[in-house]
Amino acid sequence: MSSTPPTAGRQSSRRWLALGLIATAQFFVIMDTSIIGVALPKMQADLGFTAQGLSWVFNAYVVAFGGLLLLGGRLSDLLGARRIFSTGWAVLAAGSLVAGLAQNGPVELIGRVVQGAGSALIAPAALTLLFTTFGATPKELTKALALYGAAAPAGGTAGVFLGGVLTQYASWPWVFFINIPLAAAVLALTPAVMPAGARTRGSLDIAGAVTVTGGLGALVFAIVQAPHSGWTSPTTVTAALAGVVLLALFVVLQARLRQPLMRLGIFRAPNLAAANGAQFLLGAAWIPMFFFINLYLQQVLGLGAFASGAALLPLTVTIMVGMVVAAPKLIARFGPKTMTVAGLATLAAGLVWLSLIRPDGTFLVDVLPATLVTAAGMAMAFIPSLGLALSSAAPHEGGLAAGIVNTNYQVGSALGLAGMTAVAAAFGGTGADVASLTDGFSAGLLGAAAIAATGAALTAAWLRNASPAHQASDAASAGEPEHASA
Repeated sequence: MSSTPPTAGRQSSRRWLALGLIATAQFFVIMDTSIIGVALPKMQADLGFTAQGLSWVFNAYVVAFGGLLLLGGRLSDLLGARRIFSTGWAVLAAGSLVAGLAQNGPVELIGRVVQGAGSALIAPAALTLLFTTFGATPKELTKALALYGAAAPAGGTAGVFLGGVLTQYASWPWVFFINIPLAAAVLALTPAVMPAGARTRGSLDIAGAVTVTGGLGALVFAIVQAPHSGWTSPTTVTAALAGVVLLALFVVLQARLRQPLMRLGIFRAPNLAAANGAQFLLGAAWIPMFFFINLYLQQVLGLGAFASGAALLPLTVTIMVGMVVAAPKLIARFGPKTMTVAGLATLAAGLVWLSLIRPDGTFLVDVLPATLVTAAGMAMAFIPSLGLALSSAAPHEGGLAAGIVNTNYQVGSALGLAGMTAVAAAFGGTGADVASLTDGFSAGLLGAAAIAATGAALTAAWLRNASPAHQASDAASAGEPEHASA
């Protein structure tokens, strides 16, 4: 009678425990963007924020997170993903401590920036570790990506609940302090369960890091600032121009340097650009939907923040079940291209349905069925496009690939939200009556549907339907062999 060797069993258990830590990282990175929502009014009263300044408690995190993702990915390749993963958690814990202890607005924003920097190290390192751990077996990789992807909506919804509970029954600093014991647990477990990961020989491109971080940071700053100060205001225009100039300089540097931060040739890998385009447009369509439905539930239907979070539980559960149970089977049967296209098209259809919301509507009629369709589309599109974006790169550039795909999704989300917020405002989304608000939200949802439909069309024309194994093989042959094992 044969049996599984004890060593093999321990290695398998360790791999799935590693996945648990990676999914936990995704859960908390996303949760940190939503957990502060309910706490903002009390933070404003205690720390003296103005109404506009208060928005930067959220935006400071987003700017730092979006601007530093490429640097985090490159550091994962140079120094090892496990080391950067641990460093990111230490930085996140430090930022959480500063944000929770803050006695004034500027210190609070510094804490949020540090939190964003920690998340920018964690996110690409986590994806690199996931691919390192499961990339050799396409079926297991798909399952691991499904669990990783399901952690994002769970974190977003949990943040709303947990933020309400902590703010009501403890105090607002605990929305930050909660990260500290979790970070300590992750730091204790990481050396035992995570692979060290490969390290690339070379030096860090400091000029590239400064220009891309500054460029992305300035561009995201312009995007999140525009709805408050105006798209043509000096602040917005100056930040946007600075971002464009710095990013253009970054591209010039990457083309000339021998060891750049981001080797431009990586985009010659099959499917890498197309899969990242799908992730960009997916974020640009999905985040505005989540934003407008929250506003519709609260400002039109009259639900509180906590009740709105509860109302979105069916959407969250649908995404999680779709990603974990349905998506791996469907990808195995139909292929990643077909599923990405079908998912984006389904998301577009759900958003069109959702745009039919009424001023005198109800959750059961106007929100629930349409959001379940959008959730199904997100579940179908996210996993295959993410898998292709990661597996298209050579193994020694896994951190860079993870940084690129995270950056695309985050910048796409910020651009989509800013653009659709402007569309909603143009159609009455800032009005005082529920009819005007509903018209504006409906216009923003239709705009998001157009983005998703564009994504489906471009993906159908641009993406190749290759298996992850073939993608990895093609990427390895296209990459440059400048790497060494850790």
